[in-house]
Amino acid sequence: MTDQRPPRPYHVAIIGGGPAGLMAAERLSQAGMRVDLYDGMASVGRKFLLAGVGGMNITHSEALPAFISRYAERSDWVAGWLRAFDADHLRTWIQGLGIDTFVGSSGRVFPTDMKAAPLLRAWLKRLRDAGVVIHTRHRWLGWQADGVLKICYPQGEMQVRPDATVLALGGASWTRLGSDGAWVPGLEAHEVEVNPLQAANCGFEVGAWSDLLRERFAGAPLKNIAMGLSDGPLRLGECVVTATGVEGSLVYALSAQIRERINAQGKAVVHLDLLPSTSVDSVVKALSKPRGSRSMAKHLHSQLGLDGVKAGLLRELAHKEDFADTAALARLIKQLPVTLVRPRPLDEAISTAGGVAPEALDERLMLKNMPGVFCAGEMLDWEAPTGGYLLTACFASGCVAADGVLSWLTTFSPSTPTP
Repeated sequence: MTDQRPPRPYHVAIIGGGPAGLMAAERLSQAGMRVDLYDGMASVGRKFLLAGVGGMNITHSEALPAFISRYAERSDWVAGWLRAFDADHLRTWIQGLGIDTFVGSSGRVFPTDMKAAPLLRAWLKRLRDAGVVIHTRHRWLGWQADGVLKICYPQGEMQVRPDATVLALGGASWTRLGSDGAWVPGLEAHEVEVNPLQAANCGFEVGAWSDLLRERFAGAPLKNIAMGLSDGPLRLGECVVTATGVEGSLVYALSAQIRERINAQGKAVVHLDLLPSTSVDSVVKALSKPRGSRSMAKHLHSQLGLDGVKAGLLRELAHKEDFADTAALARLIKQLPVTLVRPRPLDEAISTAGGVAPEALDERLMLKNMPGVFCAGEMLDWEAPTGGYLLTACFASGCVAADGVLSWLTTFSPSTPTP
């Protein structure tokens, strides 16, 4: 008599419990795969939760062509992921978890309660109901000589031989949350091309602020300004003066350009327009009014409303003689140069640039020289600005990697799944 039992399902191991790994787990479990997810931390989704502390910006509502352009030199690569799972798919998926979303005034999309925790709780319940087994405090150590995965956990070490593996190990920022870049040497040992990990969406340092500026204005917000590189357009927004330099949303939006300029030239000069709604001619006219016995500080305040940290920066970066030259001072108010010399440490960055090179992967996100091993999420070499773009592409890459696993298992893998 022939054995009429149905074939055993394929077994997939997912390493990493961030958005990319969890999305891959969902997609694979829905396709009938047996899925084990391993994460080195005590709980999954830690960086996801922390990113949502100030309001869970999950994606953005802008049209897809503009959305894709946010990924700069990797736009063509990421566009392929977004065809599988774009912002609209993400919002529908969230609604399927019982959570509504809304579009803010800036076009950013948020859950109605602005929090990440309810979304993650609902998601993990769905995954467990689908049979996904989540192993926390299980850290991946690499492969044995025969290709078996080595996993370290509190009781010792275990070996896992899946039919396919998805690596979703994150970048190297926020190591306390599990993204430490420790996976790089293991992949490089298998001749996988990995581009150096660098800080993205990060603050930058100046050579040194004066003691006076640092003591009086460190932590002060610079609102209603514009910023741009010396040879580029200005962007409106706000940032913060720190004890070592500048950080905040406007800086993050320019961080890739600033970082690459520093890499190429050793420094990057950005210009600040302290009064973007006022023309330089209007500034000259205001400054030309007699100030009598008033100090220059009071004159700047009364004529232009320029005081606090803006006036402090002007004093910090202008020369003494500039304050005696109305035209020169007006030009500085409209185009104040700030020289940035290095990014803040990688572990402080919101996200990471660099990682597994596109050339190391096929269109399914499978490593070309390691069949059956797929990569997803921030460990790939792409970057995105804040505003939901990073999260959306992480989700999308998890979908693409999962679909790649399904394609590979049903087309190229051995016919007998691993027990």
